[in-house]
Amino acid sequence: MSIEAKSPQARIESLLACMTVEEKVGQLGMFADMVRPFAPDVNPDANVRNAAEVLEQVRAGRVGALFNGVGAALGREIQRVAVEESRLGIPVLLAADVIHGMRTVFPIPLGEAASFEPDLARRTARATAIEATAAGLHWTFAPAVDVARDQRWGRGAEGAGEDVFLGCAFAAARVRGFQGDDLRAHDSLLATPKHFAAYGAVAAGMDYNYVEISDGTLRDVHLAPFKAAFDAGALTVMTAFNDINGVPASANRMLLTDVLRGQWRFPGLVVSDYTADMELVAHGYAADDRDATLRAFSAGMDMSMQSGFYAAHLPALVASGEVPMAALDEAVRRVLWVKEAIGLLDDPYRSLDPVREADASLPAAHEALAREAAQRSIVLLRNEGELLPLRRDARIALVGPFARDRDNIEGCWTLFGDKSRYVTLEAGLRAALADGAALEVVDGCALEAPLAGGIEAAVAAARGADVVLLAVGEPQRYSGEAQSRTRIVLPPAQQALAEAVAATGTPVVVLLRNGRALALEGAVRDAPAILVTWFLGSQTGHAVADVVFGGCSPSGRLPVSFPHDSGQQPLFYNHPRTGRPETPEMSEFKARWREYPNAALYPFGHGLGYGRIEYGATRVDAAELAWDGRLVVRAQVSNTGARAAEEVVQLYLHDRVGSRVRPVRELKGFHKIALQPGQTREVAFELDRGLLAFTRADGSHDAEPGLFDVWIAPSSAAGEPAQFRLLAPPHQPA
Repeated sequence: MSIEAKSPQARIESLLACMTVEEKVGQLGMFADMVRPFAPDVNPDANVRNAAEVLEQVRAGRVGALFNGVGAALGREIQRVAVEESRLGIPVLLAADVIHGMRTVFPIPLGEAASFEPDLARRTARATAIEATAAGLHWTFAPAVDVARDQRWGRGAEGAGEDVFLGCAFAAARVRGFQGDDLRAHDSLLATPKHFAAYGAVAAGMDYNYVEISDGTLRDVHLAPFKAAFDAGALTVMTAFNDINGVPASANRMLLTDVLRGQWRFPGLVVSDYTADMELVAHGYAADDRDATLRAFSAGMDMSMQSGFYAAHLPALVASGEVPMAALDEAVRRVLWVKEAIGLLDDPYRSLDPVREADASLPAAHEALAREAAQRSIVLLRNEGELLPLRRDARIALVGPFARDRDNIEGCWTLFGDKSRYVTLEAGLRAALADGAALEVVDGCALEAPLAGGIEAAVAAARGADVVLLAVGEPQRYSGEAQSRTRIVLPPAQQALAEAVAATGTPVVVLLRNGRALALEGAVRDAPAILVTWFLGSQTGHAVADVVFGGCSPSGRLPVSFPHDSGQQPLFYNHPRTGRPETPEMSEFKARWREYPNAALYPFGHGLGYGRIEYGATRVDAAELAWDGRLVVRAQVSNTGARAAEEVVQLYLHDRVGSRVRPVRELKGFHKIALQPGQTREVAFELDRGLLAFTRADGSHDAEPGLFDVWIAPSSAAGEPAQFRLLAPPHQPA
């Protein structure tokens, strides 16, 4: 049967009317794409099939989507079998984990969030979509929009950090970038916000762990970025592995049906994470495979990834009446609607052009963007005595296990990067120096172990140099999925190297490579200059050199709080107030640790440039904000230094009294501005009641009248507030 040219809805209904139960269930199954080159070692083995078996299932109409294989030519063959040899001719969705780049690799999402430039994320996601669709893909399992407040959790590297407002902005930007302006275009890549929901709230920062959370925090913190992604046009969503208050997310009807379909009117499809329905048995939430299938499907999970449970058990569940045929039809209708929305029913071979895939100009065109994104993601934490930027004629010792390393450039969840194009630190720095021979490179140690004579060689290089660039941090595999840590510190071998180099007395600039906030210790913490360089992707070496030598001023700001010690986790700036806050006038009986203050070493929003930035007082245009009115907040921001700089001007609010205890501060706006030496600019933000709203004690979502503090500041820990009062609505007494 061919797919006739009818109206979209009529075509979907016509297909449904012709489908057997087995064919309907087939549309709800996603399996590993073993026909094309497959990304190895990214998931545990489960229900593995060979290429011939996969094609036979496609031919039988038992596959709705395939994932993590790439290649246009073989993708066309998969689609030919689906369209020409299956009974109904329904094309297959081709998907992959394309998180922060395809052939060209951009900074990890956490690093890119440090730019505080959502449009930069939109542009890198657009470039990623162009390359991914050229490689024969329709669909990516990104962006991760989990809010991560515990830096022990490795998957914080995939999101935008600890803040809700920033997370919402980046979630929407990445969706728009992946999907572009036209979902039916050959370079549009379906986005999948994940992991729905509260995955970033797992207990103790342990991946896959349980989540105990209040409804207010769930809605205000962890659901908000998903809503932003859906408002930006996302048509698919992936469930999380964790449970929420005892109910696994992948069988959570409150999430998948009541909130998603009922409250938000989400029209698209819900896909499980890898074997998440299978894991309901291990959770102890389902008695067996059949029960797990019933629970996941009945909760609202449309598509099962890799387990094969739907194919094995849904037909019998429908036959028994435990799953109504109408419910099966509705799930299939959603899958077909997504295929229709991206033009796949009209053009099954879209995004499957071998000529376009072979066009080397596509990734080459994105190198400049990769360099820009990497530059703008770097955060300068400390710059005592204005050690940076360095002179290009300086004698430099580049020391550390990342100095010439190529294997730890891309960061977690990069499956298809072109490693031949990666620029190491050594290569980037030599290219930027007036005399490349002035750079001496010494590893000093391996990533996790000493090297024979390594420290001695590093010390000798440091003594002969004007400055040391110390390239240390986490190995790439320390962050990402299943990479939880109890102590978020450098490996001991690297810390020992840092101590030895610092003891020479030569000034040290730390080039920190990391996938999370770290608890810096000793010589690394105390180095006169520290640059957080994350995992910056293909153009790492050039971007770091650009910043180190002053080709551009660092403009990134921390999207996560750096603690004094690992034991402070979870640590996040926008925590609720306590009844015994740490203030100077209180006795020892207050919210604090014995060893450290109740604060970050480097707070959310912190970062320096090469200018000297000063803030004037925060001013409000009026002392009162009408219930349906607007109010403008202003401050003067000046660059009193001798170098140009870019500053991220941040707006924070605090609700003094609420029906639920309110955070001490909440980010509600930001602007990145350029300032020439001696330049002053007035920065203004407009407030309305919507920015003050939260989930109230009665479950409603709105603001509450009362007094608010407001800051325009360079970080979440800086500045003095102004105040204004939100007035009650005219019909309600104050």
